[in-house]
Amino acid sequence: MYDLPAAEALRKAAAGARRLARRCAREPRALDLLTALACLALMALDVPGLAAEDNSLNGVMATLVLAAGAATLLVRRAVPWVPFLIALVLLGWLHELTLAQFALYSLGRYRGRLAGIIGVALYVAFAYVMFTLPGWPVHRGDTLSEFLSLVVPIGALAAGVGVAANRQDLVRALEAQRAETQALQAVQRERSRIARDVHDFVGRELTLLSVRSQVLARRAGDAPCADGFDELSETARSAHRMLNEIIVQRGVDGAPTPGLEALAELAGASGRAGSPVELVVDGAAYRLSPLRQAAVHRVVQECLTNAAKHAPGAAVAVSVRVADGRLRVRVRNALPAGLPTAAPVSAGTGTTGMAERVRAVGGTFSAGPHADAYVVEADLPTGDLT
Repeated sequence: MYDLPAAEALRKAAAGARRLARRCAREPRALDLLTALACLALMALDVPGLAAEDNSLNGVMATLVLAAGAATLLVRRAVPWVPFLIALVLLGWLHELTLAQFALYSLGRYRGRLAGIIGVALYVAFAYVMFTLPGWPVHRGDTLSEFLSLVVPIGALAAGVGVAANRQDLVRALEAQRAETQALQAVQRERSRIARDVHDFVGRELTLLSVRSQVLARRAGDAPCADGFDELSETARSAHRMLNEIIVQRGVDGAPTPGLEALAELAGASGRAGSPVELVVDGAAYRLSPLRQAAVHRVVQECLTNAAKHAPGAAVAVSVRVADGRLRVRVRNALPAGLPTAAPVSAGTGTTGMAERVRAVGGTFSAGPHADAYVVEADLPTGDLT
């Protein structure tokens, strides 16, 4: 039988090692240090042979020389030609090939394909010159065919892996740049929708103010306050004109975003599509300003869309509550089967748009997995209730 405490300790050690590896992967300096130590460990295997056959160094001096060579890998990202040149020195002096592998990989990884090809050509040419000179050790290749079968594959493979890693780095950088661009575009689109809603909602109120001021001015007749009502009406019209000039881009369809009264329709459509919705809306929420109601509608709409795409058939709980001067929106749906709990349900730009909409009215936004569910929460100030 397995010793349960020992097995648990082994699992914890493995988990700690994985966390350390992920942390090192995010820290370039730590990764370079591990690379240098790995190179030194491999070269240390050759120390007895180096002291006995390749040169007159004793074991301690050979170890120190190899350690100094491996230390150059600490600068492989900034100046990869330095460890490459030191590798050629060790190749000519100690007939040591290990550092050359790491150096050629670093050239291809951090300087690209052309540098990798040049590095391999120089490495093979230099090694061939060393092979033709007296003193080349038999264990490094006695005949030309043995030499080529040992030296050439080492250099070509190391540089090829480095070039492939370099291309992967470029692909990841381009993907990250594209994701950032899409996020910025999503923010811009959401800002355009917000501008459209501000124009429609505020413009409507300004129009009503202007009309009411004119009515009051007529009712006042020749009273002293009549001129004040006329001036107020003109001010409202002027503000409306300024609003039209400032907000040039009116959004996609020109229609304002619906408010809370449209949530029931969204829930019904989601239920008909196979994702039942439990909708709870406080009565006080209907007294919110149109802009805040539009923000809530936008959040719920995007959440239901994401749930339908990424967790089809899962029940969705929507809660819109007002308490202590805050409006709290919470949308929860089960994570789809087989999805890691650390991964978001949606990797698109809808979440970015929701966050921008909520922050535009002074709120906070969060979205992510919690236990076995994906939860979106928005907290907004209620402002003045109508």
